[in-house]
Amino acid sequence: MPDASAIPLGLYVHLPWCVRKCPYCDFNSHAAPERLPERDYVAALLADLAADAPRVADRVVGTIFLGGGTPSLFSGAAIATLLDGVRARLALDPAAEITLEANPGAIDAAHFARYREAGVNRLSIGVQSLRAPQLAALGRIHSPEEAARAVETARTAGFENINLDLMHGLPGDAPGDTLRELEAALAFGTPHLSWYQLTLEAGTTFAAQPPALPPADRVAEEFEAGVALLAAQGYARYEISAFARAGRGCRHNFNYWQFGDYLGIGAGAHAKLTTADGRILRSARRRSPVTYLKTAGTPAALEDSHDVPPGERTIEFMLNALRLLEGFPRAHFSARTGLPAAALDAPVSRAVARGLLTTTEERIAPTPLGTRFLNDLLLLFTPDPELAA
Repeated sequence: MPDASAIPLGLYVHLPWCVRKCPYCDFNSHAAPERLPERDYVAALLADLAADAPRVADRVVGTIFLGGGTPSLFSGAAIATLLDGVRARLALDPAAEITLEANPGAIDAAHFARYREAGVNRLSIGVQSLRAPQLAALGRIHSPEEAARAVETARTAGFENINLDLMHGLPGDAPGDTLRELEAALAFGTPHLSWYQLTLEAGTTFAAQPPALPPADRVAEEFEAGVALLAAQGYARYEISAFARAGRGCRHNFNYWQFGDYLGIGAGAHAKLTTADGRILRSARRRSPVTYLKTAGTPAALEDSHDVPPGERTIEFMLNALRLLEGFPRAHFSARTGLPAAALDAPVSRAVARGLLTTTEERIAPTPLGTRFLNDLLLLFTPDPELAA
């Protein structure tokens, strides 16, 4: 049985509004009303958190992630009220990593300074591209110049731990564009870069009206060249699309990938929590901000809540852990899932035989081939129908 007290705990907070919805985005984001209901929404978040706090009364929260949407639409005062409320309801590690997502088209210098004062110590800036035609194709509201100013504004406000979100494989990309853009992003010198391929997600405008994208083989070749460039510049690839200088990996996301626990508050937020009796509980809040505002703090705020059955725990663990290039300690599997270590023997042996995994007495990790063909690797860990009930 997993010991909940030994599993790291994070907090995810969803702020669902954007200036406008991007055509590639499948997150729970909504065009912001003319007057953002900051006060009411923060009050709803804290009511939501108060309802869940008793479940983790004896646990310490090590990370907070304010995601969206566009959290930087919220004022510094609103974020300060939110974080003060979190501290009043949860035991927060004094050295907690607290991340806020920001978009260059929704940045105010005074807000950034106030975020820093409130305790935010890491920023994730969604530049997505540094070329005007590609930004327009992606539906972004900022310019390349505004992206550069966003990084400068963050540093002026005292932020050192900054991530840039950057896409590749974009509409209109010509040969060489990807690496030139990556070089331009590296020139900002931020310690973390999330560099990932544009994908056409179901339910998005791009899925319904697909843009012309560069050939897949060229995208793959340029990605490999980009990984080499990042390594030469001192950025370790520690997750499929995450690159960081030493000590600057995202601790909050590490917790996801290591099958840790996290509370989730806000419209559409998801949570995973290991209970005192060893159950693994997943839940999700209602996606509509209007409905969430009316129901937060009550059972009606939940859209879904269910136990993860033993037969599904292996694949859930692997979906996360195998995204890490270093893999995971063998002991983590039983400690986080409550399953016997022997449950991995057969699928791991098959994966090793196919060159997709490498193992030692202490650790299991994907090979470069396993990382490249992660979906094929994960198929080996799909649930046994007889156990999934």
